[in-house]
Amino acid sequence: MRVWIDLANSPHVALLQPLARRLEADGDEVLVTVRDHAQTRDLAQTRFQRLTVIGGASPPGRRSKARAIAARAEALRRFAAARRPDVAFSHGSYAQLLAARAAGVPAATMMDYEHQPANHLSFRLAGRVIVPEAFPAPALRRCGARAGRVIRYPGFKEQLYLASFTPDPSVLATLELDPARVIAVFRPPPEGALYHRMANDRFDGLLEDAAAASGVQSVVLARTAEQRRRYRSLVPEATIPINAVDAGSLLALADVAIGAGGTMNRESAILGTPTYTVFAGRLAAVDAELIRLGRMQDLRAPGVQPSFVKKRSRDQPDAGAAAAAILETMVTTLIALR
Repeated sequence: MRVWIDLANSPHVALLQPLARRLEADGDEVLVTVRDHAQTRDLAQTRFQRLTVIGGASPPGRRSKARAIAARAEALRRFAAARRPDVAFSHGSYAQLLAARAAGVPAATMMDYEHQPANHLSFRLAGRVIVPEAFPAPALRRCGARAGRVIRYPGFKEQLYLASFTPDPSVLATLELDPARVIAVFRPPPEGALYHRMANDRFDGLLEDAAAASGVQSVVLARTAEQRRRYRSLVPEATIPINAVDAGSLLALADVAIGAGGTMNRESAILGTPTYTVFAGRLAAVDAELIRLGRMQDLRAPGVQPSFVKKRSRDQPDAGAAAAAILETMVTTLIALR
């Protein structure tokens, strides 16, 4: 079959690469479209051989976002009409789902954040909705995902691509970090996203605390040029990469990770790095599950403080069984949807 995969945001690149490889190994043809937003295009160019770039950065404001999604959806519809895929797949690409519906292409979507407002759109457009076991059933019903269209998978989606992951220590040299000193990785909030409209003063304060701590090397993985400018002014001694870096290796080799978002927090926790969330929005059920399992700490809870004072031991949990189950769920869903 001919499968159309859309990469609409940076985390989608690593997540959907194993699916593309599996499909190609099975003899299927894979078409990949990518949005030139955040680090999505740069990351995709390192993992996929053939890409079609459609769409750009997300503008501020809900109306502007809606217009941008509509414009990208029309461009994607033209792509689908020309290439005639059998099925479409994404992780919450609203533009692809709109385009697929208009082009008559059956589509499946993944999602693991129940508080994303656009789920009301994507869950109604998708022929299949793939969610983790922790995803609350009432959120599915509220957003129009009928039970017969919902497919669940075990664990966390990040396990799919981290199960066989081996960190590359050269990322430390690339960023001029000393492996003998404490490395603290910070991921700022997804400011401007539909599900996160607020600033995060706690995150900024923790970054300043780390910068003031003796012997700590802070790395800020900014999402946008505006965040890079702001954090460079706030903590000039921190390392703030301009281009996309091997974030997985960096998180695996870090001694502590503090995130105000979602995916990188879960990646860090699954990799065994002491991980703290300071997410200012409504906490995802998958994050609550990681907190329950003791693999992530909630900095919003009273008395919880991160440690910046010591190197950590390396202990990566085994995610192989969950990864195999997640990938099989994705593939079998596409086969059934065709």
